[in-house]
Amino acid sequence: MTQLADGWRFIQGDPQNAETADLDDSKWQNVSVPHDWAIAGPFDPNAKAAGENGFLPSGVAWYRKPLDVTPKPGRRYFIEFDGIMERSGVWVNGHHVGQRPMGYVSQRYDITRHLRADGRNMLAVRADTSAAPSSRWYTGSGIYRHVRLIETSDVHIPQGGAYIRTSTLTGNRATIAITTEVQNSADLPTDVTVEVVLTAPDGREIARSKAPVTSVAAGRTVIVPVEAALANPQRWDIDDPKLYHAAVRVLAADGSVLDDEAVHFGVREARFDPATGFWLNGRNFKLKGVALHHDGGAVGAAVPLAVWRQRLTALKSQGVNAIRTAHNVPSPEFLDLTDELGLVVMDELFDQWNVAKTPEDYHLFFGDWHKRDTLDMVRRDRNHPSIILWSAGNEIHDTAYPVQAKAALRSILDIVHATDPSRPVTMALFRPNVTKDYENGLADMLDVVGQNYRENELIAASKQNPRRSIVGTENAHNRTNWVPVRDYAPFSGMFLWTGIDYLGEANRSGWPNIQNPAGLLDRTGRQKISGMERESWWSQRPVLHVVRNADPAAAGPSTDGAGGPNQPVLPTMIAVATPKPKVALFDDWTPEDRSPHDETIEVYSNCQQVEAFLNGRSLGTLPIHQDASPRRWAVRYAPGEVRATCRDPGADGVSDSLRTAGKPVRIALKADMPVIGSTFDDMTYVRAHVVDANGVIVPSAAQNLRFAIEGPGSLIATDNGSSIDHTPFPSHDRAALGGVAVALVRGAGDGAFRVTATAQGLKPGSVELRARK
Repeated sequence: MTQLADGWRFIQGDPQNAETADLDDSKWQNVSVPHDWAIAGPFDPNAKAAGENGFLPSGVAWYRKPLDVTPKPGRRYFIEFDGIMERSGVWVNGHHVGQRPMGYVSQRYDITRHLRADGRNMLAVRADTSAAPSSRWYTGSGIYRHVRLIETSDVHIPQGGAYIRTSTLTGNRATIAITTEVQNSADLPTDVTVEVVLTAPDGREIARSKAPVTSVAAGRTVIVPVEAALANPQRWDIDDPKLYHAAVRVLAADGSVLDDEAVHFGVREARFDPATGFWLNGRNFKLKGVALHHDGGAVGAAVPLAVWRQRLTALKSQGVNAIRTAHNVPSPEFLDLTDELGLVVMDELFDQWNVAKTPEDYHLFFGDWHKRDTLDMVRRDRNHPSIILWSAGNEIHDTAYPVQAKAALRSILDIVHATDPSRPVTMALFRPNVTKDYENGLADMLDVVGQNYRENELIAASKQNPRRSIVGTENAHNRTNWVPVRDYAPFSGMFLWTGIDYLGEANRSGWPNIQNPAGLLDRTGRQKISGMERESWWSQRPVLHVVRNADPAAAGPSTDGAGGPNQPVLPTMIAVATPKPKVALFDDWTPEDRSPHDETIEVYSNCQQVEAFLNGRSLGTLPIHQDASPRRWAVRYAPGEVRATCRDPGADGVSDSLRTAGKPVRIALKADMPVIGSTFDDMTYVRAHVVDANGVIVPSAAQNLRFAIEGPGSLIATDNGSSIDHTPFPSHDRAALGGVAVALVRGAGDGAFRVTATAQGLKPGSVELRARK
């Protein structure tokens, strides 16, 4: 396997004969892939894809790459794309080898018969997002995921052809079932056997099994089953995600290896129970999930793995244990990461079936393509232990036409169950009481009934039919959304909309907004106040966050809201696509009015007892509230320090504080990681804080920061998480927002390099990092 990252030529446009081998592309731009050309902007209020796409551009683009491949007898050659956005076509030496309308599905093409004997080949790819809007969120444009060249024997394992599952699991023994498809593209029948070698998480070989010899006829595919027994298996779990390794080899009669595939897998038992909710390895707990769209903020749809590592690690540290991939399958390496980190996943397939949500979306292709797409997506992802649930779709509008909806759902269910019998299927029902999904039988076609929002409706559906397993597939941030899930045993859990702010879906809020700011984290992976509150509800370790609530009525009776009590309640359904009401919560003790006035200290904590202080004076201790509301102390504002401390036994050191900021004096830089690689998937955030003489962030600071790099490093993008900043992400200049901005950097070789940030009237900041190849 050869990664095809470099040496691509790119043009935004649709020139004639771009697929031909002899086209002169010398004036095209040199790029590497993954590549999302649209993220460079510009932001345009008249963009064709409008707010759905974050007011970023769309259109046709071409990529070309020379392939130095000399075909050999008895060998096959494949090009594999993890994602092309969208309506893509692929050519080799001018020959059309395939197309896919969907931009999220991985695709593999056999290019063997189109290769030239002299090895001089040209690969051409057309990516077309000109039919816009085709989505409700930012899609990106181009070859935005990894590409590779795969060479095999004529007798080989097709894409997704090795499937590993735990068929039986007891306390001290597991039986691993491995089914391997062997495809014979040769002209003669071939005798083969399949050998599987299993390796434990510590690298030791623990099992080796070989199937009997099988004859594979020319042009045919056979399925070869193998079983292996594991004694005292180490289970994959959210707290200890143990991963095994399987080497699957197709052997010829003489013992030579015709093809092989390496598969990581986990041994675990996951199930949904109608009476008690979700269970993993005999342990019952709530799914504390978030939905995530596929963009990476300033990098767009071409997301380095390091971005997801930072984000998922931050979410898990806040108590998140589950991810919903909204509303499409993610990149393969995203699922590798959830396997590694111990996050369970609802892997979602579609956002629409036959009925449109936007004029140019997948509804145009569902009838012709959904079977192939469903099959390919499930085959690609089914070995990941982190996946516990498939979702057939999100808020599917076909449900207004029950006969049509049931037929489409049955088609998807049959494919998923046949391809992966080890996992249940849900879907995110859209106003099921309106379309009578609980009465007409559609909901009960699902293995697990999922509903977006309206938690009490789903509870009623559970009580109406106690055989239903239930899960909240999309839920708002309000306390009134969480408490019913927490307190109703059959409720398996919930998936917040959303875990991270994402580009697009700004069509209702409109220009100048470019994103939906509904996350626990902002686009840069920084925890928001809503994340602090959620952490106090979901984390298993002691948590304490203190904020300033400037609402004059904050100390009165609780109301509710995404940012905490005394904030306006978010609408149940339209909160997804509309800006949040203005809130008065601040992560600082620096109000604009520095004279004495009423303020409220608000604390989010799971500690049983919390004591608050203002400038060293105790304000008293308050107990935890069973309704999950925060604790508050009304005070007259005085500059200085607010501190809150956990008073539980054994919780020494669990505290948080806010200090009043003075005038901005300098820029402080801090990198998330000190050593950074130089590949596409390597990156770190360098976080710039505008601080006063005492190092306190100045929340009103909005200076324009200029980032620069000296040495073997490269600047990918800058960002500040703003909903209305239209500075192109590749710019080296970025205004501070709330006194904060970030630079995204990676290595460019070996050795030390320095990142600096300057601004008029401020002392510059710098940080030294080390790059490695």
